[in-house]
Amino acid sequence: MITRYARPELLRLWAAPARYDVWLAVELAACRAMEAADQVPKGTADRIAAGVVIDVERIEEIERTVKHDVIAFLTQVEECVGEDARWLHLGMTSSDVLDTSFGLLLAQAADLIIAELDAVRAALKVRALEHRHTLIMGRSHGMHAEPTTFGLVLATFYDELGRGRRRLVSARETIAVGKISGAVGTFANVDPEIEAAVCASLGLRPEPVSSQIVHRDRHAEFFCALALVGTTVERFAVQVRHWQRSEVAEAEEPFTPGQKGSSAMPHKRNPILSENLTGLARLLRGYAQTAMENVALWHERDISHSSVERIIGPDATTLLHFMLVRLKGLVAGLVVYPERMLRNLDESGGAFASQRILLDLARAGVPRQTAYVFVQRNAMAARQGAANYCDLLCADADVRQRLDEATIRRAFEPTDHLRHVDTIFARVFGNDEARVPTGTEGAGDPT
Repeated sequence: MITRYARPELLRLWAAPARYDVWLAVELAACRAMEAADQVPKGTADRIAAGVVIDVERIEEIERTVKHDVIAFLTQVEECVGEDARWLHLGMTSSDVLDTSFGLLLAQAADLIIAELDAVRAALKVRALEHRHTLIMGRSHGMHAEPTTFGLVLATFYDELGRGRRRLVSARETIAVGKISGAVGTFANVDPEIEAAVCASLGLRPEPVSSQIVHRDRHAEFFCALALVGTTVERFAVQVRHWQRSEVAEAEEPFTPGQKGSSAMPHKRNPILSENLTGLARLLRGYAQTAMENVALWHERDISHSSVERIIGPDATTLLHFMLVRLKGLVAGLVVYPERMLRNLDESGGAFASQRILLDLARAGVPRQTAYVFVQRNAMAARQGAANYCDLLCADADVRQRLDEATIRRAFEPTDHLRHVDTIFARVFGNDEARVPTGTEGAGDPT
């Protein structure tokens, strides 16, 4: 992943030195397990660990000749430690090292992502509680529907990211497996007890039945879980882009001192963070699709998945982590305009009351479809500017035959739509929904 869309902790995780360190950890874990089983001389793993110095440039130099990264790695280790290196990789195949280390790295990346996702949800909770009763026009098909609150809108994202978190936790468990079962997974030259010991020492579980590889449906699940979180990030970003439109102007991204919006038009304040997140979410979905393509390999293995995973493993995890950090800053810094929300609500001329009038007429004995005609014709007339919608209804003889003026006007009270807001908040945030979480400090946008 290019550094523009990467945070340092993920860059370090996937950098070559860290990758080779994890390979070495797998090899040493296997060596120690074999020592415990009296298959390798005691003290071998400690001597190797003390003597080895990973030299990335030398590994790459060797690989240019041997055309095999694991062999190049093992050769460089042997150059450092000498004869003891013969006890490394006993009965193992390259995928034992590669797949076990990949599972470990993906699990570590997942932990970092989940921590950022928790921070985003904390920021959303703060803003949702802040705007629990801030009226805003709800929209369907992009059109005015009925009133809701800005806090309720934010609560939907909090809840959706909770489902995304559960998927990530589950996918982390699915991916956190290793295999030390040899060339085609039969343990022909290494014992299952060695695999169990290696995985336990690394915080992994053994793949119950491997071929030469850990099966890639696990990885597909993981990358799909990442992509699903990305779709929620995108849904929020699309909302912000709509709120920030000049004609809407209900909320907007923070605009920092010295920031400029356009090289040509100095007045512009563009939703660049949200547009960026929308684009990055597309990449995540592409990575998920590619991961699914990796599931169907030939027989016990081929390496058509290998080149893909060298890209999507670092890129997808780094990208989602970056997106969540950026989203956290966007949520915390979102500028909200409640007065504009009320103005936009009023621009509908009270059309949001149409369902309430429809229901009042039905309760008063008017057939529903007949009532629909009464309500709709006045709404269309109000839309064309004939008069205020409430006044039109009060002057409609068919409506007034069933409803008095006080009943009609009461339907136009927007607060009636919000009487269950606190109940919904309790369902989303639990009984402590009034407690504002801490830990959202420093939620500024990364540069």
